[in-house]
Parts: sequence; C-alpha cells; structure tokens
Amino acid sequence: RPEAEFLLVAPTLEIAGIAFKQAKGTIKIDPDLDKLFQIQDHIRKITHRRTGATLQIKAADTDVITGSKATGTMIDETHVFAKRSKANEVFVELRGALTKRQDGFLYQTTTQSKEPPAGVFLSELTLARAVRDGEMKVPLLPVLYELPTKVSKNGGWKERSLWPLVNPNLGRSTNEKFLATELMKAEADGPAQMALIASQHFNVQVDQSLRSDGWAGANLWPRGAEKGLTLQEVLNRSEVITVGIDGGGLDDLLGIGVVGREKGTQKWLAWSHAFISPEGWDRRKANHSHYQDFIKDGDLTVVEQLPDDVAAVVDIVKQCKDSKKLAKVGCDPAGLGTIVDSLDAIGVTVDKDLLAGVRQGVALMGAIKSVERKLADGSFKHAGRALMAWCAGNAIVQATPTGMRIARDMSGYGKIDPLMAILDACELMAMNPPPPRADRKS
Repeated sequence: RPEAEFLLVAPTLEIAGIAFKQAKGTIKIDPDLDKLFQIQDHIRKITHRRTGATLQIKAADTDVITGSKATGTMIDETHVFAKRSKANEVFVELRGALTKRQDGFLYQTTTQSKEPPAGVFLSELTLARAVRDGEMKVPLLPVLYELPTKVSKNGGWKERSLWPLVNPNLGRSTNEKFLATELMKAEADGPAQMALIASQHFNVQVDQSLRSDGWAGANLWPRGAEKGLTLQEVLNRSEVITVGIDGGGLDDLLGIGVVGREKGTQKWLAWSHAFISPEGWDRRKANHSHYQDFIKDGDLTVVEQLPDDVAAVVDIVKQCKDSKKLAKVGCDPAGLGTIVDSLDAIGVTVDKDLLAGVRQGVALMGAIKSVERKLADGSFKHAGRALMAWCAGNAIVQATPTGMRIARDMSGYGKIDPLMAILDACELMAMNPPPPRADRKS
C-alpha cells in the first residue's frame, strides 16, 4: 500500500529498542531485504524504498503517541502498559486512528503479568476472554494460550503433557528441559517464585502479588474469601463488632476495617474500605491503574477535599455503633488527631471505653499471627476483594530483636493501610470482647 504507515508501540524505551533491533536484524540478514528497506536508527524507522510505506517503532514513555493515521498498529507487551497512568489515553488514540483507514488493523502481543492484571491490561484481557467464550461479539480475534481456570488454579499447569498448549514455541525459543529445571528450582524457592514461573512460562494469571519477604498471610489470603460479604452482612451475622482505622497521610490511603465475631460459629468476618485524597491521587501516579480498578469495584473512594475522608469513616463507624454491637474502635495512636475529634461527635470516645489507640510495630504481632492461623483453619473470612488482596501482597515482614512486624515497601507505592486497619480491628477482637449489653438484652 503506497505511503502506508505502520506503527509498533512499546510501553518503554527499552522494549521499543528490543523490537527495533529484531526488525533491523531481520532485514540485515537478507541482502534483498537490505536493498529494499531504508533503516533510520535515530528515529527507529524503516521505510520501503519503492512504495514509501513506513514502520516506526515508538516508546509510549518517551515518544508522542498522538495524531496517528497508521494503517496497521501493533501494541507490544500490553501488560506493562498497566503501570502507566495514561495508558487508557494511548489506547483510545490508537483505536481512534483505525476509523481513518478502512483497511486499518490493530493487534496486541503480551505475556501474562507478573502481578495481578490491572488497568488497561485487565480491560483488554477481560474483553478478549469474553469474545473467546462467546459472551461478546466485537470485531476481535482473541488468541489466548492459557489453560482453563479449573486446571491452572489447581496446579494442573505443572503437568508436562499440557506445556505445548501454552508454549507454542516449545522446542524453538524455549525447551521442555529448561522449563522442567525452572519449575524444580521454583518449587524449592517457595510460592512467590512458583507464581512468577507460572505466569511467565505457562500464562497462569497471578491473582495476588507474592514476594519472598512477604507476609505469610498473603499466601493464605485467598482461602478466606467469601464473595458477597458486605458491611451489612458482617453487621447482621455478628454478635460483636470491632473497627480499625489506619493511614490518612497525604501519601497514603485512609483505610477502615470492620471485624465481626459471627454468632454461633465464632468466625471472624472482615470488611474494609479505603479513601484517598486528591493529593494522594496526584502523588502516586504509578498506582493509578490499581486505584481505578478499586474505584470501579466500589472499594476505594476519591474524596473531593479533606477532611471528607474522615467524615466518611465516621459515617461507617456510626453504622457500626447504631447496630448496637460495637465493642471498640482502634487506630494508630500517631494518627488519632482529627479522627478523635470527629468520633467524639457521635459518642465514640475513650471515656466511654469505645475508642483506643492500638500500638503498632511488634505490638501487633499477636494480631498478625492470629489472622494467619485463622486464614489457615478457615475461621477468618473476608470479601475476597482485589483491594485487600493487593494490600496483603504488598505487606512485607521485617524481623526485629524481639519479634516481627509488617511494613510496606520502602518505595511507598505498595499501600497496606486497609490491611493495617483490619489488623487493628483484629487486635481488639483478640481481646475477646463480650457482646455489648444492648445486644445481650435483645
């Protein structure tokens, strides 16, 4: 097609460089192709000398991706785009270009993500699966090399006879012996490495981030999932309620956790929510894809201004108090300030024995260990929401001379505030509070 424009868009400059190197190498190895194509290294552009058609390779993090009129576009490593705050805008721009060319096309290539799918990658993957499964009809051809969920979730991906189904290049760019060796090493290294191998070599979706220095409860977190466990469900099924509050700095989420002790079974039922200020939203753009997913799920709220987040937390505490089952509210003593004043307005005070500071660090070790054991034996239930799975996966364990404590990554991107709020509530619940007197009378 004379003067046709083709575009390859990579999420980073490094990936764009790799793609250009491969294209250039393919041309250089063939004398006829070398005569036919002009290569411009400085702008990563290849031109067909006879037709004037061009292929340009761009990096979304450094090059301008606007005004495209490409006939054909390739998006490389879609899962990496999930980390870009403006990935959705790039995809809208590229898809919009298709309307300018009747013969225009766009395709994407990607491996699975090393982390739970998020942002634009989650949207594209969900769409592709829906078309594949016959749930939607759109002009899209999904080619997904992945095993059925019931197989992959139960470790079926480790069955060697299935490896060719998810590795179309088996025997070419990779081989069975290499995969077997990597799997053996991963089994020795633990769950975090197993999850990495499964995602990168067998296209198994990672539902929760796992790390070698991570909290033991993160590995067990999926066991506690009970879909549909809303705040109202927790209030209805519980004989006593404790509430934890954590975070709220300009760089943090403000998390609230509600834990109830279920009537009869004595199981702990947990519900959580998080709030973020406009400043918090602006300061952590790398988290936007995660935040947008949590907002869509209804588990994260962006407040218009401070202290609207505190007011929203107080409203939730009031719901718990109105249920006549609230034993106590606890939070980090360092962050009590504004919250104390606001809780006072609804009668939740230290004087009434409804408010307490919960010591942090090593002092929370009892609650941390309790949740781990209860996840293991099935007596701790949560709603199975992506926000809390993300927070649990972000939590790292730091050893101290007298025990251990949970912390977040030093980078500050992996938030854990809602998890810490749950742990604060669990610390209070571990004191085995009796049902409030009003509830006993009923």
